[in-house]
Amino acid sequence: MPEDFLTGDRRPLTTVLAANLVSITGNCLTYMGVPWFVLQSTGSAAKAGIVAFCTLLPVVLAALVGGPVIDRIGRRRVSVASDLACGVAVAAIPLLQFADILHFWMLCVLMEVTGLFRSPGETARGVLLPTLAERAGMPLTRAAGLYDGAARCAAPSGSALGGVLIAVLGAEYVLLVDAATFAVSAPLFAFGVRGLPEAQAQRRVEPSSLRAYRGELAEGYRFVAATPLLLGLCLMTLVTRGLDQGWSAVLLPVHAREELGGSIDLGLLNAAFGVCALTGALVYGAVGSRFRRWPVFTIAFLIVGLPRFVVAACTDTFAPLAVIMAVEGLACGVLNPIMATVTYETVPEALRSRVLSVTTASVQLVTPLGGLAAGFLVDSVGLPSTLLTVGGVYLLATLCPVIFPAWRKMDSAGSPHDRAEGSLPQGSGAKRV
Repeated sequence: MPEDFLTGDRRPLTTVLAANLVSITGNCLTYMGVPWFVLQSTGSAAKAGIVAFCTLLPVVLAALVGGPVIDRIGRRRVSVASDLACGVAVAAIPLLQFADILHFWMLCVLMEVTGLFRSPGETARGVLLPTLAERAGMPLTRAAGLYDGAARCAAPSGSALGGVLIAVLGAEYVLLVDAATFAVSAPLFAFGVRGLPEAQAQRRVEPSSLRAYRGELAEGYRFVAATPLLLGLCLMTLVTRGLDQGWSAVLLPVHAREELGGSIDLGLLNAAFGVCALTGALVYGAVGSRFRRWPVFTIAFLIVGLPRFVVAACTDTFAPLAVIMAVEGLACGVLNPIMATVTYETVPEALRSRVLSVTTASVQLVTPLGGLAAGFLVDSVGLPSTLLTVGGVYLLATLCPVIFPAWRKMDSAGSPHDRAEGSLPQGSGAKRV
């Protein structure tokens, strides 16, 4: 074992958390800068939805087929390449705009490039978390809380910075700052996992071929299908991620532009949600192991869903929406650490890249349609009716953990019985090179 990776060494985990924080800060700038850029230049909510669709559809496609690719190329290489490609694509948008040659179709294509590379990079970083936690001598629940906390920390900083830059300099400069964040996160991650065997490419027993690739890809899907809890998580978050995308990419920006104070209020709202979500993630990481997962998860998801849509539909002032988004942020902070811990405890290390690609694809499957549908609904029936409709669907989705008994297995995930339900397929063993 390399000296840098002795048990109790937290430097690799700390470096990866820092890289993830910087990378996700860039993503937050993209989520604010691009919709505002489209609304500012076209005035069309429908076009903002189209751009959101173009961004997220490749995320789904890459996740659907990318798991074996991550294992064969190596998690370190995939993450670094992902950040570099996203940085180049995002930087091209303002540069083409400054040259006065940017067309709407070019914007869509460049955002498709960012979506295509984003998912493999995020998966490659995420699957290393159990290994990094073990080497740091840290409980997985706490490491998952810190990992999600780093992402949550990026949200308020990125949102606040994005809101100010949009108001002072314009959306184009937000995207230039975004590109710079990817240029920082790539070498950080490369340095953090240097020499870590689990971050390198796998040597497969079966030679590389299309048949072998299809077999490896199918292993991940079979494991999820054979594990009711993972399947339930995928199906419920499939719906809610699409609704969240409609909210963040279209509904909240339109509400901020038409009813509130513009981009600064948008940034403050996202920052309030992000700060509270960070707090929730860190608190759960510190004390979450003392509580049963299923009731905490169920109550938190119910809080996160309907209220913000109702408040936005019924008021045109900043304070009520800021309060409810802060409360929802606290509840939202516990969700990802619980889901991550359950997944890592259930899935064998040899299958993590493939299974996490499957779960990412499944939860993102409807996400591209969220912004697209929200944009057209706003243009067709108006913002208040769209907010109430989307909020009602969200409420129905978040009732699933209350109704279906498979969710109660959250508290026993990782037990021998649960691991046997989605047992490791024969022939899936792999060695690192």
